Amino acid sequence: MAAIGITSALAITTLTACGNSSPLNSDVTLHFVAADYGDPKTNNSSKTYWDDLARSFEARNPHIKINVEIIDWDHVDDKVAQMVKANKAPDVAQIGSYAAYAAGKQLYSADELFPISMQSDFIPSMVNAGSVDRTQYGIPFVSSSRMFFYNKKLFKNAGIKHAPETWDELKADAVKLKADGVKVPYGLPLAPEEAQAESLMWMLGAQGGYTDTVGSYTFDSAPNVEAFAWVKKNLVQTGLVGPTDPAKTNRRDTFAAFLAGKAGMVMGHPTLLTQAKAAGIDVGVVPLPGQSGPSSDTLGVADWMMAFKQNGNRDADGKFLQFVFNEQNSLKFLNEYGLLPVTITASQAMRKNPANKDLVQFLNLLPDAVFYPVNKTSWGPVSDEVKKNIGQAVHGDPKTVLSDLQRFALTTDSGK
Repeated sequence: MAAIGITSALAITTLTACGNSSPLNSDVTLHFVAADYGDPKTNNSSKTYWDDLARSFEARNPHIKINVEIIDWDHVDDKVAQMVKANKAPDVAQIGSYAAYAAGKQLYSADELFPISMQSDFIPSMVNAGSVDRTQYGIPFVSSSRMFFYNKKLFKNAGIKHAPETWDELKADAVKLKADGVKVPYGLPLAPEEAQAESLMWMLGAQGGYTDTVGSYTFDSAPNVEAFAWVKKNLVQTGLVGPTDPAKTNRRDTFAAFLAGKAGMVMGHPTLLTQAKAAGIDVGVVPLPGQSGPSSDTLGVADWMMAFKQNGNRDADGKFLQFVFNEQNSLKFLNEYGLLPVTITASQAMRKNPANKDLVQFLNLLPDAVFYPVNKTSWGPVSDEVKKNIGQAVHGDPKTVLSDLQRFALTTDSGK
């Protein structure tokens, strides 16, 4: 997610998590690797949070030391993969994917790390996304869901009275925005940064998706082909997505245009809402428009915690993770970086806080959100292929592009 954070001083809670009261019999040092959600240049690097939390944890668990290593999002997954390959796996890692390590039987399962009360507190849709063969290895750390954003001022100027609920209404609104001089009526980012997200949201609007109910890839399904054919014909060929090629337009580009008041409509996440309000944009947020009405599904995204078996520190790993997921510790991180919770109790607490009122609409979508098929070991290379090539579906023949992706996915798929 690499969300842009809001600088604040962190005061780590003094509460202990379940199981932290019984010390280990010998001293252990855990190597903990985590992605950086902030920016060291603006003094809101995640290192501050994790260093403070580690010291707080060590004060309550004198036999366990935490060696914290923070790595930027561009490199953290590769660095952990290199560590594992060199037989120097970290004890605990917070990165973007877990499935390959689970398939290699390199991870402790969630029920080996958490008491039942904590394990059952994770939001069910995320438990499913973190499970391989019905066993949870990926522990969701933070989450996000997506909604449809529109600039109310631009809508009013163009004579548009309400947000679109269908694709046809979206097109009609884009036509009016373009006629009123809006540079980017609808921002369509299909370049490698996050083409897989934009694509899936359009597929969901036609009742499609990357996989079926049993987890088999369905790139070239009729709904998916229909979704891209519609986008190509109605938005791209009509010049309603702005002056740049959508296959070369990254999400950061469309978000920047939206924050500058130059884009009328985009699909966005909670952090964009915070940024838009800070930028003085009068922003509206509604469910994603669908082919025939508001989409019943939306994209959910989670980043993952995992504990490696290599060093045999299961008890210490569990104690540390239980402390990490203590409700107050979780909420401090979420509030720092504008992200959504992964547990039921943290969700309930966030709902009760008036400061989080804008996040409730995103929270409401999480239980039924559709996640990437991250529990498939093939998803990593398949996702990379999607990022590189799916943008061509709005230029060439959508069926051909999606069929090529389907063949690649089936060839790459390990069946997990």
